[in-house]
Parts: sequence; C-alpha cells; structure tokens
Amino acid sequence: MRRAGLGSQPCRAETNVKTRVVYLDHNATTPLHPEVAQAITEAMEVFGNPSSLHTFGRAAREGVEQARAKTAELIGAAPEEITFVGSGSEANNTVLSVLACTTRECACCGWGGRRGTGIVTTAIEHPCVLETAKCLEGRGTKATFVGVDSCGKVDPEELESAITDTTGLLSVMTANNEIGVIQDVKRFAKIAHARGALFHTDAVQAVGKMPMNVRDLDVDFLTLSAHKIYGPKGVGALYVKRGVPFCPLICGGHQEQGRRAGTENTLGIIGLGKAAELRLAEMESEERRLRTLRAALADGIIDRIPDVLVNGHPTDTLPNTLNVSFAGAEGESLLLYLDMEGIAVSTGSACASGSLDPSHVLLATGVDAEQAHGSIRMSMGRGTQAEDIEYVLEVLPRVVGRVRSMSTAYRRNAS
Repeated sequence: MRRAGLGSQPCRAETNVKTRVVYLDHNATTPLHPEVAQAITEAMEVFGNPSSLHTFGRAAREGVEQARAKTAELIGAAPEEITFVGSGSEANNTVLSVLACTTRECACCGWGGRRGTGIVTTAIEHPCVLETAKCLEGRGTKATFVGVDSCGKVDPEELESAITDTTGLLSVMTANNEIGVIQDVKRFAKIAHARGALFHTDAVQAVGKMPMNVRDLDVDFLTLSAHKIYGPKGVGALYVKRGVPFCPLICGGHQEQGRRAGTENTLGIIGLGKAAELRLAEMESEERRLRTLRAALADGIIDRIPDVLVNGHPTDTLPNTLNVSFAGAEGESLLLYLDMEGIAVSTGSACASGSLDPSHVLLATGVDAEQAHGSIRMSMGRGTQAEDIEYVLEVLPRVVGRVRSMSTAYRRNAS
C-alpha cells in the first residue's frame, strides 16, 4: 500500500535536476582528451622501469623518449632540453631554487659564485612562484616583486630598473591564470640577458592555447603542465636551454639526464606526449573558435547585467579566459548558485581555493577588495559550444540578481 502524499512529491534529487552541464573551469584543469586516455590505457602494459636495459625497460624508455620529442615539438625545443617533472609547480620551484645553490664548487652545476642570486618577478605570478621567492628571501636571497598596470601588464622599464648586478633570474609568466593577460616575454628575456640574468617563464596557462617557440622567445627556462592541455594530472615538463647552468631540486638518481631523480612516471609522461601532439594539431583552429565564444560571453554579460567590470587586458589575453567582477555580488555565492544550475566556474586560481583573501592578481591591478571578492573566472575549452554560452547568459543574470538581492550594500548603492 502506498502512503498518502508520498509519490506525489518529487524527491530532493529531482528538484535540483540540471538542465545542462557547462564546464567553464579549464584553467584549473582540463578533461582527458579521449585519445590521451586511449594512449594511457594502452601504455598500462608497458610496466618496465625506463632505466632497465632489458626488453621491458627498453619498451618503457621508448615511450618516454617519444613523449619527450612530442613535448619538445610543441614548444620548438630540442628533445634533450625537456625534463619531465611531477607538475608545473615542481618545475617552477626547481628553476627558482637553482639560485639557492651558492656553493662555489657545486658538483651538480657550478652555479655558486658565477652569477647573482637575486630574483626579480611580478606581483601577479602563480603562488608556486611567489611563495618560493618569498621562501628563498627568508634564506637570504633578494627578491623583488614588480607591479602591473590596471590591465595586468608589466611595464618593461620598471622591470628593467628592478634588475641589478646581483640579479640572477628574472621570472615572468607568459599568461596569467586568473585574468588571462599575456606578457611580452620575448622582450623581457632580452632585457634579462642584456643585464646578465637568466630568464624563466611560467607558461603553464599559455602552452597549448597559443603558439610558443622557445627559440624565438629566447627563454632559458619554461614550464608546462599536462593537465592544462587535456593530459593527465601529476606530470609536467621543464625546458632548460642547452648550456644553461642547472642544479636539480630532487637529487639521488641519474634519471632525466641527472636533472630530476626518481623513476619516471611512464604512464603520465606518455599521456603528456600524446596531449602535446594533439594540441599542436588542434590549437590554431581552437584558438579562433574560443576567441569568438569569449567575445560572445563578454558582450552578453555586459549587455544583460549592470555594474560589471571585465578584468584584464582588452586584447592581449588568452582566447579562453574571462574574469568579471559583479558589484554587490560575492564570488563564492555566485559560484555555488551557478553550480546548482550545472555551470562550473572559479573565483580565481584553483590553487587558492579555500582562501578568504581576495585575489592577489586583481588587487595588483588596482581592483578594490570588495570588487575582487565579487569576481568569477570563466575559462572555456575544446568541449565548450555556443549553446553553452547561451545557457550561461540565460542563467547568470538571474543568479547575479538573486545574490545582489541579499546584499544590503548593493541595494544601498543602487538607490
């Protein structure tokens, strides 16, 4: 017997049915490309240690070296200039920590005493660069943090004036992970070299979204990460220009030409190689398509929602990234309400999730703390379609209006 009243009411799960699922957080991570997943699945049979000389080891080594060649091709490098690491953060830590080697007779690199040990970087770098620089500063390394303008661009003259005779490394990210602003790294590398310093760029957000050629840019170090280009998590790569002094962060083995000890993550590396191959083939057409979608999303938001601010540079930006501040609407509330509607966005860097502090990137551009708290980042990818953008533009005004209706500050300012 069915109890009266039951069955006529929808269950809780049914009341929250999402009409569409839209993933707009590709800067945080990307889904595995189906062909990457297939390559990893097939490579599961290749279980040998790449350092072993027998048949099983040689098969693993072949997979690693093929991936190295594909990764190198994506950025215009030579295969021997690619070192596989555990993540983009590890790669960035490795480069900055080179400066911590002050022993004049270092058995690894001979860095000590040959160059300055100071670091110059920018105020909008990824936390793995900023925190490492601050950590080294606590150990005696001089660290200088150069600001940006209201669009998030670094002033070349200010950057050049920050470099001194004691500067060993200049580090500037190619494209910002929160607002997508692209920097003139080729010019900055030239400035660094003219002053006797090495140049590093964190290109984790740029590689695979825009053409990158280390020869043309003339950078000494470049970092990238697999899971930002539809590859697996837990693997990245570090480009080290041939002949540049280098000291490993992880010692204890001969792997990766002595630059990174530890048995190679064969599955992850093979996945990275396949992802690099696919990005090289798809990137040009994807860049054009994503720029069109980004423009439609930005224009739609401006047309349909009052009191908004698009953060970053109007033209020098990644094709997939849009960061918007909504006056009187708290970013985390927007994120949660959008999630209930099937739309995934971010309030900034995924690495800063859980922090109550406003975005250091937005603050550096002059956005006040209240506006920074009311910002969300929408980052598109290869699966994003025009219909997804239409759905977001249908839902977002309603969500912003709902959050603003609960804000006494916004109601007071509006009146």
